[in-house]
Amino acid sequence: MTAHRAGHTAYLRVYEPLAAFEGAERQRWEAYLAEQEAPGTSAGAALEHEAALQALVGLVPAVLPELPEHAYVTEVDGVTLLCPWRTRLRSLEALEEFLSDVPRELVSAWVPAPLAASVGEELDAHRLAHPDERVPQLTSTWHVPLRWFVLVDAGEREVHLGPSPGQGAVRTGRSLVYRTPMSRARRRVARALAVLRRTVEDGVVTADVEDLGRWLEEFHPRSLVELDYGGLVHLLDDAELSQDESARDVALALAALAEGDTDRAAAAYTRVTARMKALQAVESSS
Repeated sequence: MTAHRAGHTAYLRVYEPLAAFEGAERQRWEAYLAEQEAPGTSAGAALEHEAALQALVGLVPAVLPELPEHAYVTEVDGVTLLCPWRTRLRSLEALEEFLSDVPRELVSAWVPAPLAASVGEELDAHRLAHPDERVPQLTSTWHVPLRWFVLVDAGEREVHLGPSPGQGAVRTGRSLVYRTPMSRARRRVARALAVLRRTVEDGVVTADVEDLGRWLEEFHPRSLVELDYGGLVHLLDDAELSQDESARDVALALAALAEGDTDRAAAAYTRVTARMKALQAVESSS
């Protein structure tokens, strides 16, 4: 399965050390690491995408994606870190959020009534059984939320264009990823909030960054934060991918706001929003 089939989705992940897990869950992840069968991020995204499609086209009643519990694994300075997929929990939370915005009389047009009725109960039961379980991966289709760039620095950007594919083939090994220690990500959120609360009247923007900061606080302080463009890289040509400096532009916008230079802030903000709108435009035209 090629990477582009995993959908045009970006990811924000937190990788935690084993010390973040306790009891039976820690034992399970220790055994998992010993097996050395953790999928890479591209392969993992493709597996989840396939499971989601199978759930959507399955027999009525529709079901949520079902996959064995996996984790993405990386190593930093000799320390192994992992990001559990939590596919079932993420699916339940996403469905609950979706249904909250759908008028009750229209729910059955989107989701079979038995499934819609059971979501809340299953989530409550899951949270009671696993009170310390966190969702360490956020997703966004067709664009990267601007608030995610607050967490990273332009110098942490890694771009791989991948080898040139043969005629008619899909290029693999293509990526744009930022990785940063949790401590830096939290400091950047704090600095951004100090600027936004003082200079921006739009409370929604500030609230979104506050929510992101609260999410980070749920994880071990020695974690790693990863912003991965995922399948979005296949919507960009080599020049666009190499020249995407969205994290730099968000940082420039915040610095300009702090200095009271609204024109310079607006110019930087316009550059990054234009990139994201171009990605979203592909969805409208497809």
